[in-house]
Amino acid sequence: MNKIKGVITGVESSSNISLATIQANGKTFSSLIIDTPANALYLEEGKEVYVLFKETEVSIAKGRTGLISMNNVLQVVVTKISKGDVLARLELDFDGTPIVSVITTRSVNRLGLCEGDTVEALVKSNEITLMEV
Repeated sequence: MNKIKGVITGVESSSNISLATIQANGKTFSSLIIDTPANALYLEEGKEVYVLFKETEVSIAKGRTGLISMNNVLQVVVTKISKGDVLARLELDFDGTPIVSVITTRSVNRLGLCEGDTVEALVKSNEITLMEV
């Protein structure tokens, strides 16, 4: 599980759903949460949280141009690639914080990924979970 420490800077709620904005490592993250500040007391500005997301939920883009609907787009450096027959594990550096992505080996080859490459790691807002510090 990827884990980055941050601070909640905003919460928008409607019905039973909230969109939290979190600052971590100088980057703005967004997390879609099926809860509201009325039920989840940690959902308030200024609270320290961990931004959590699975390795399998981290997509990789190389040389991307144009707009994208994902808000969680991180500039990272590939520090290690471990290829299996079907899946590959990428170790990434996000401003000194390690992140791991698991994608298909076919995708690693198609993108021509190499250690030292600067790429984008993308995570959908609904795949990010928050945990109180």
